[in-house]
Amino acid sequence: MTLTYILIATLVGGVVSVLLAAALTAPMLAVLVRHLVSLSTGVLLGTALLHVLPEAFESHASPHALFLTLLGGLLFFFLLEKAELYRHGHHHEHDDHHHHHGFDKEQAGRGGWSVLVGDSIHNFCDGVLIAGAFLVDPGVGLFTALAIIAHEIPQEVGDYIVLINAGFSKGKALLFNALSGLAAVAGGVLGYFLLGPWQELLPYLMVVAASSFVYVAVADLIPQLQKRLNLKDTVLQVVWLGVGLGVIALLVGGHDHASHDHAGDHGHDHGEEHALPDSAASGAGTP
Repeated sequence: MTLTYILIATLVGGVVSVLLAAALTAPMLAVLVRHLVSLSTGVLLGTALLHVLPEAFESHASPHALFLTLLGGLLFFFLLEKAELYRHGHHHEHDDHHHHHGFDKEQAGRGGWSVLVGDSIHNFCDGVLIAGAFLVDPGVGLFTALAIIAHEIPQEVGDYIVLINAGFSKGKALLFNALSGLAAVAGGVLGYFLLGPWQELLPYLMVVAASSFVYVAVADLIPQLQKRLNLKDTVLQVVWLGVGLGVIALLVGGHDHASHDHAGDHGHDHGEEHALPDSAASGAGTP
């Protein structure tokens, strides 16, 4: 069942977002991406700081080692992006960034294929992270997948537009972007089979996932939000960011409450099982 969850989560994050990009017009995509960037910022930060990191630090792993892993993860994704192997930009025409007309086409024309390679590696890493999270706990997997899907949708929308600007036909851009999205499924399946026997490494993988979320939010998304300074856009950004944080906070609260109730019910049933032999022994000693 865990593998099924992983397959569904990676398919949604890697392929459904591509289909969404193909179904909408460029002006609609620009508006959608603008709001989704703010929303996904809240979702990423909320997931990393309110759920994934707390879950990792509740394990038996050394806090010092987990903090070192967090630092290493941040540096790793920084270097990976420097090598242009982990990209997550959302810039495209009509996005209100003040570049000359055709700027995106000039930029995309320098390497539409490099966009696909970088995005495939990004998606593969996301698939491995989703697999590791589901192996820890279905709830952790759900939150991790939600965070990844939240930033994959604007990512894939942006990539689709970039490929169009690079000279790809709409059908070709859709096909290759979808194939790139399937790298998440490959990462998820491989992660499921490779990580399963190494349960003691899962808290560290969770911290790596959290470092990815924090890095994307702080290094990429928040700087994009700071470029829009008028009052209306600022208020909308704050509102959508708050919605993302609020949704995660509510889901985390509900998940923790459900986990506590389940643990309480299990403990109660376990106590009853131990009480029955005492009662039976008492009854057996009664003449």
